Amino acid sequence: MAIKFLAEDDRPREKFLLKGINSLSDSELLAIILRSGSREETAIELARKILNSVNQSWHQLSLLSIKDLMKFKGVGEVKAIAVATALEIGRRRAAQEIPEKSSITCSNDGYQILKKYLSDIRTEEFWAIFLNQNNRVLHFAQLTQGGINQSIVDVRVLFKTALDHFSTGIIVAHNHPSGNLKPSNEDIDITQKIKEAGKILNIQLLDHLIITQNSYFSFSDDGLL
Repeated sequence: MAIKFLAEDDRPREKFLLKGINSLSDSELLAIILRSGSREETAIELARKILNSVNQSWHQLSLLSIKDLMKFKGVGEVKAIAVATALEIGRRRAAQEIPEKSSITCSNDGYQILKKYLSDIRTEEFWAIFLNQNNRVLHFAQLTQGGINQSIVDVRVLFKTALDHFSTGIIVAHNHPSGNLKPSNEDIDITQKIKEAGKILNIQLLDHLIITQNSYFSFSDDGLL
């Protein structure tokens, strides 16, 4: 059956099968996730409306909460969760493309590893990258998750993880959901605590990154270490 004879709600799925996934537009991909529209509009029309509201940006769409998505007529909790889940799968898939044993040579290398985790979330999280003596990545992980304005890391947990992976260097990072790249007094204080604790254990703090949606601040680059 030719695509033009199919009901519009069925077209993206049939187009997928007939022409392949690369033939689908962003609206058609989102329509497949939504599965159906409302009484007033098809799934494609609903998908187009949602994408228009975020300037056709998947990144901006990923910032919408379940409640934000449910504000669109025809999007209930089940559909909203399906959309959020698909976007999270995409984010995790992109993160897995980073080589596990990549080498850190500058602040941007650390930023490239962690930005997929920290650039588009609304609460502060504290992460760390654990390195060997050749600055190759042994492990990276989230250590804490806090509120909108603050995420406190336990220095003991940080260095226990470093010791567990036989690390000789660490890069710590947290995000500022506000978009402000300027380090707070608390950021400066915890950086110094980590640096001093590392001296005792002979584990060097190489950098502390503050990550926002589109950029980052490096304590090392700014001479604050």
